Amino acid sequence: MLGGDLVGEQGMGSCGGELELMKPSSSESEADRPDTQDDPPPGSSVHEPSPKLLLQDFLDISSALNEAAGAIVDDSFTRCFKSNAPEPWNWNIYLFPLWCFGVLVRYLILFPTRVVILAMGHIIFFSSFFSVHFLLQRQQALRRKIQRFLAELLCCFYVASWTGVIKYHGPLPSLRPNQVFVANHTSMIDFIILEQVTPFAVIMQKHPGWVGVLQNFILETVGGIPFNRGEAKDREVVGEKLKNHVRGSDNNPLLIFPEGTCVNNQYSVMFKKGAFELDCAVCPIAIKYNKIFVDAFWNSKKQSFTKHLVRLMTSWAVVCDVWYLEPQIRRPDESPIDFSERVRAIICARAGLKKVPWDGYLKHSRPGPKLRERKQQSYAESILRRLEK
Repeated sequence: MLGGDLVGEQGMGSCGGELELMKPSSSESEADRPDTQDDPPPGSSVHEPSPKLLLQDFLDISSALNEAAGAIVDDSFTRCFKSNAPEPWNWNIYLFPLWCFGVLVRYLILFPTRVVILAMGHIIFFSSFFSVHFLLQRQQALRRKIQRFLAELLCCFYVASWTGVIKYHGPLPSLRPNQVFVANHTSMIDFIILEQVTPFAVIMQKHPGWVGVLQNFILETVGGIPFNRGEAKDREVVGEKLKNHVRGSDNNPLLIFPEGTCVNNQYSVMFKKGAFELDCAVCPIAIKYNKIFVDAFWNSKKQSFTKHLVRLMTSWAVVCDVWYLEPQIRRPDESPIDFSERVRAIICARAGLKKVPWDGYLKHSRPGPKLRERKQQSYAESILRRLEK
């Protein structure tokens, strides 16, 4: 067809008495002409830039970029505070009706019953607490003993409201001076689970609302030490109270959660060194929750304790294991930080937790201006060194 069209055009040109040949324009000929100026001479090899080298050179500009790339690949800090959603099991036609029946049982039968149990516990606690407080003002020892029992009783009501299945391993703590107990922290219910069998004095962050009111009564009863994470003065005061409490022989055993925040019971963040500078025996406690029915992790940044409590009360049960481990003494050549890491390793090994080198307080606060300035300075110096090469 192409040859026929060309012949036709030539024939038409002949009939006109003059045949004009179409010549390409200069611009068209330059565009169609192959560019041979950049071609390598014969015998030479072509070397293309390696993308790995370019990426490595790019990451060498600053350590901040290396850290950012590492965070994208493995963000172990965020995973410490992430709740893992349960895998759905009601995916077929004969399991879905059973799941619906379970929802009705949990929300229409178990939850109202547990609310009644918890309400009865609060009524018994507050009525007895105020009666003992005003009637036994002259008998301080007896009043303290009864109030400790009431605190343990209230915690038992809380555990019953979740249908708690708690298994304790090892000897229970006793009243002895110069010892402190440390445990990994998953939720505020850690304290309730431990308090129902032993009247611990605990160091606890102040909370607002009804939790703060109840917290004040219990802390006053067991000799706890409240603090505010945002106030620097509280840290000095708490440090002095810790030393005085540990030395007392009549005080309740002191319980500290050295992580300083709730972690999802799969990881363990760095321990604060305050509990390991007291020159006393440190007794580790490992707490491990079974997530077969409910995840006991409390993410206080996304959920109030009331909602967290309702979620526990609408589950089938809270299953947990608690191990009271052997006391540890600080070695002569061991710093408080090394001592804390050794105790943390013992707890992680028993509870099956993964150690990560993160400060849990980063969950509640942004990096300070000094840290940002150091990162900016390091970034600028790295770029200048790269440009000078």
